[in-house]
Amino acid sequence: MGTNIDLADRAAITDLTIAYCWALDRHAWDELDDVFSCDVTAELASPTLRGIEAIKARVAQALEPLDDSQHMVSNHQILIDGDTATCRCYLQAQHVRRGVDGGDNFMVGGRYEDTLVRTADGWRINHRRLVSMWRDGNPTVLHPT
Repeated sequence: MGTNIDLADRAAITDLTIAYCWALDRHAWDELDDVFSCDVTAELASPTLRGIEAIKARVAQALEPLDDSQHMVSNHQILIDGDTATCRCYLQAQHVRRGVDGGDNFMVGGRYEDTLVRTADGWRINHRRLVSMWRDGNPTVLHPT
């Protein structure tokens, strides 16, 4: 491993992935301004999104109808090259909507694959790709008919 600066960078990048989860679960969409670069792109089980506002709209559409959600990330693998970096981490997300036919819960397991840039305000995710690996429960929780 590198110097203490590398450790500080690694911690800052890990913190970004965690901040994303807290923003989603608290519906604190404006906190995503401190997670993403201004020219971010993302693939979140959707066509490619361009810009922070498009990401906010996508996650709000998916999560606001729910009674609760819990996003967790772990097993961060981070590679830093000057002012750019990559990070991949595992994700588990629990989604709850009470009273839905077929059950109240839907879980997704997967990973985030991110590219990041160092900005004047610190590290920011410049591209996020959600890779779904497994699902369990009632998908109607996210997409009621």
